[in-house]
Amino acid sequence: MRNRDPAEGGLRGRKKRETRAALVAAAVRLAAEHGAENVTVDAISEAVGVSPRTFFNYFDSRDEAFVMVGAESGVRVRQAVLAAPADVSPLVALRDALAAELGEVEQQHELWRLYSEVLRRSPHLLARSVGAHIEDEFILAETLAERIGAGSPLFTGDRPPFETAEGQLRRQALGLYPRLLASVGTTAVRVAVEYWCVRQDESTFEAVFRTVFDHLAAGLAEPVVPGVPVAPADEA
Repeated sequence: MRNRDPAEGGLRGRKKRETRAALVAAAVRLAAEHGAENVTVDAISEAVGVSPRTFFNYFDSRDEAFVMVGAESGVRVRQAVLAAPADVSPLVALRDALAAELGEVEQQHELWRLYSEVLRRSPHLLARSVGAHIEDEFILAETLAERIGAGSPLFTGDRPPFETAEGQLRRQALGLYPRLLASVGTTAVRVAVEYWCVRQDESTFEAVFRTVFDHLAAGLAEPVVPGVPVAPADEA
């Protein structure tokens, strides 16, 4: 899979990111309409107005394009986590970094809905998406480790793949707290998206997202439900 942390900035970098995002959106929409197995690189490229050769400048394979929804935001989230004020807790730094990126969820609700549909109908794409998700989560954990002063040279630059001996050293160098925080944070995003998607008439996505993180910041204390007695602490 190609590097998902494009370092190139400026107008050229922005146009490349826009082209990548357009190819991903076209792939997902075509897969939702025709089935992923019936979508070709030629069809995806034609929908965006680029050549198949250009497609392969961004992706190693056709299937990779189907599982890259939202991938471009990962770099910005990690940069924001590192740039957050020093007196902000890691949880709040992660929450604010994710919130800044997730504003697009409401605008791109239809694309996310189609993406979920494509993954449900294509088990092999779901498996690939899970693998990409786990990799992204580990990289986020490495960024959180750097923020709390527990970083490693293995967490920067050209990171060795996890399946290599050097990659196993990456895993060993990563502490439990940043790994858990990254996993909890990405799970919180998924739960917030799923919850909001079926209750859009009740609240905004931002409100749901922040409520999820309020629960995490409170240590997942049991919420008070009217008419239901709260169990004593030693019985919880």
